Amino acid sequence: MIAKKNLLLSIALLMIFALAACGKDSSNSSPQTTDYSQAAHWLSLPATVKNVDIFYLYPTAWTSTDPDNPHVCAIDEPTMLTQAPEAFARQATAFETVGNIYAPFYRQDNNSSTDRLNVIAGIPTLDAVAAFDYYIRHFNNNRPFILAGHSQGATILSNLLAGYMKDHPEVYSRMIAAYVIGHPITAAYLTANPHLKFAEGPDDIRVIISWNTEASEVLVTNPVLYGMVGRVINPLTWTTDEILVNNTNNLGSIKLNPDGSVAKDASGAFELMVPPCDAQIDKTKGVLICSNDDAKALSPVGIYHTYDIPFYYYNLRANAQNRVNKYPGI
Repeated sequence: MIAKKNLLLSIALLMIFALAACGKDSSNSSPQTTDYSQAAHWLSLPATVKNVDIFYLYPTAWTSTDPDNPHVCAIDEPTMLTQAPEAFARQATAFETVGNIYAPFYRQDNNSSTDRLNVIAGIPTLDAVAAFDYYIRHFNNNRPFILAGHSQGATILSNLLAGYMKDHPEVYSRMIAAYVIGHPITAAYLTANPHLKFAEGPDDIRVIISWNTEASEVLVTNPVLYGMVGRVINPLTWTTDEILVNNTNNLGSIKLNPDGSVAKDASGAFELMVPPCDAQIDKTKGVLICSNDDAKALSPVGIYHTYDIPFYYYNLRANAQNRVNKYPGI
């Protein structure tokens, strides 16, 4: 997809947590939550046309390598406002046939943070939980819903599941599934949160679904894992065994342009990778392995974090619809 090796390397390293262009950073260290009664603070406020909702949190869409810049950007940071829709297009659109997609803007952690998980547990989580609570009180109207997030968005979802859902069991009872992709869901996390459970198959509901994708040979320490070993489900079979699943089971892997936007053909349809990606769980490392030769060209270091969803885009869509179908009363 990208011809020059040096360009590949630079893009791969910049994409480790998310694709974002570096812009002028905006400081915002206030613990006061963002006002989600303002439509400008929402990336997506859909017309309610389906009987299921999707609450989506995008990955890091603002980065800076300047150590003098703040850890957390402002809610109106121009780079984030520009890049978040690109993430939405390559990720959240997988759910557009399934439900009404609600997606807030939220103040984000700077990728240069030295204590990233704690920073994300602060203002970014504060904002996202406030947005979710506002969504529940003003938009949801007691509909069943799916949570979906990637990378920093997935980390925040893990905090929301552990906190808000524990304190609001009546809300949790309407959750169909939580796609917490690109952040490790560990055994310790599940033990500490007995109200939560990890998916075991394609049909179970009120479960967490997660994976982190990499090549069989990774040339660097995968920073996405934070040194943790998480539970993994295979998005080609929605099972948790370690059998290699051939790419003939893949309903479609979508291509991305070098800037992270979705590649489209002349008609505007998403371009597909040929062949699509295979998948195999490695429980020891807590990762999902993709061994396609074409995938190796996308990341010379072997970390496919940006492609967690694009590699398995149409299988994700089909599984979300399947779990909706299994939810009582829909």
